[in-house]
Amino acid sequence: MLPSDAVPDAASPVRCAIYTRKSDSEGLAQEFNSLDAQRECAEAYIQSQRTQGWTVLSQHYDDGGFSGGNLDRPALQRLLADIEAGHIDCVVIYKVDRLSRSLFDFARLMQIFDRRGVSFVSVTQQFNSSTPMGRLTLHILLSFAQFEREIISERTRDKIAAARRKGKWMGGYLMLGYDPDASRTGLMMNEAEAEQVRGVFKAFLQHKLLIPTLEEIHNRGWRMKSWSTRQGQHHAGQAFNRYALVRLLSSVVYVGEVKHKGKVYPGEQPAIVDRQVWNRAQQLLQSQPRRSEGRQRNRQGALLQDLLVCAGCGKVMVAGYTTKKGRRYPYYVCRTAQKRGARACPGRLVAGWRMEGSVVKALYQVAGQPGREPLQQTLPVDATAWEALDREEQHRILATVVERIPYDRRLQQGRVRLRPEMAGKGDVEVPLRAGKEPLVQQTPPEQTEERAAEVVGGRLPRITKLMALAVRFEELLRRGTAKDYADLARLGGVSRARITQVMNLRNLAPVLQEQILWLPQDHSEKSKLNERALRRISGTMDWREQITQFEQLYAGKVPNRMR
Repeated sequence: MLPSDAVPDAASPVRCAIYTRKSDSEGLAQEFNSLDAQRECAEAYIQSQRTQGWTVLSQHYDDGGFSGGNLDRPALQRLLADIEAGHIDCVVIYKVDRLSRSLFDFARLMQIFDRRGVSFVSVTQQFNSSTPMGRLTLHILLSFAQFEREIISERTRDKIAAARRKGKWMGGYLMLGYDPDASRTGLMMNEAEAEQVRGVFKAFLQHKLLIPTLEEIHNRGWRMKSWSTRQGQHHAGQAFNRYALVRLLSSVVYVGEVKHKGKVYPGEQPAIVDRQVWNRAQQLLQSQPRRSEGRQRNRQGALLQDLLVCAGCGKVMVAGYTTKKGRRYPYYVCRTAQKRGARACPGRLVAGWRMEGSVVKALYQVAGQPGREPLQQTLPVDATAWEALDREEQHRILATVVERIPYDRRLQQGRVRLRPEMAGKGDVEVPLRAGKEPLVQQTPPEQTEERAAEVVGGRLPRITKLMALAVRFEELLRRGTAKDYADLARLGGVSRARITQVMNLRNLAPVLQEQILWLPQDHSEKSKLNERALRRISGTMDWREQITQFEQLYAGKVPNRMR
């Protein structure tokens, strides 16, 4: 766009945002890189138009290491957000393909620009985008940019396919047992890791099942491959899970081959596992019982699918069933325990009918409270009407009302977290009882909030006041007084990081939150039970472990009635 077209009124100021992009991250660590060069050129152009009222915004919109084939770029998203907010009048770029190499994406950007009245300028390609001829020129340029991108992608795919046919390693995640050679185009054996790989195959052939093999791997302390990037960033090996174990056992790399597009070719790397051992492992893998993983169809009609979460490890609890004397008994099981064995997470199984009935009962009890109109309007009139619905409709209603349900099977306790729009004037979280013993939080939520209001202004221990602040902050968020932690930080005159530290206290077990709110006034700030200790305890997912750590710091045990 020409300067005269972009700014018809010389007296009006034009706020210019400069956007820069580089497809790869190579050279970005240099003192002066490609992004700096693009910005310097754009700044010089804007400076030449200062008589027209053009000014450079101080914000930087730099995307280093991001492809122009899509719009999933952090700096571009910030730029679009500022455009929607009305903070930008003109976008200046070095070249059109820096903004996008996709005609479809560029058309979407043009719609946003036009809707907000924002013009854009390409420093090296001047054209008037307000005329039909200018738009045609722009689309021709973008067509060539997209064509160039597709040709580069095709050449890269052909190169990888040709190298694979020759048995070469073409990068990617390293497999356990191998390291890249000096040229980084081949693999050489890592003897220590190779022994571990042989040990994994031996354990699988001995146990003949995946879960017992995983337990032996965890007992021996074996982990997946640790590796470092070319920039020196280290990535420690993670613990094995079911997927990782199957991937290792089925990989043809360990018998000296490579696989590409479903075809197997002889590889250049040395074999780690004997062919006969590998073949026996494949036969055992084919005979393994099939398990449905991920978000698949809810074939069993589980009401709490994708809602129930293990409080011990934070993973989703998936539905299953067992059959005894011709009768099905549904249950929910922690995905970590399902994939890595019971030792990885003690959450294990919980009866399906008991859990589902407890959640529905808790929701109806809460719906009967004053100020719960959204919940009352969404749920059926009563339990009888609920039972008359089919399972699919019941699941749909629960997914509309409930955000998630963290549950600890060992403590038989949990919380139903309602969606904010369903909470009404009450608390977002509802205590859940799904066992034979009473759960934590004997004090009603409204009394907890009243106690928090009393504490904030009183002379009480510092950690009691911090706990009360966390309760009050959550209440502000629920009522909409504050939208997020940033709003709380502005209201409180502190940093957002400090708000996060205080709000993390709400991750403590409800019984511990009550205990802290009711600490005696003579509690010493020099005791072991201080803010730092509480922040460390709140980082533990297991509520039982939290209670144990709390009792070690605080004189006396947590009362049994509050467990």
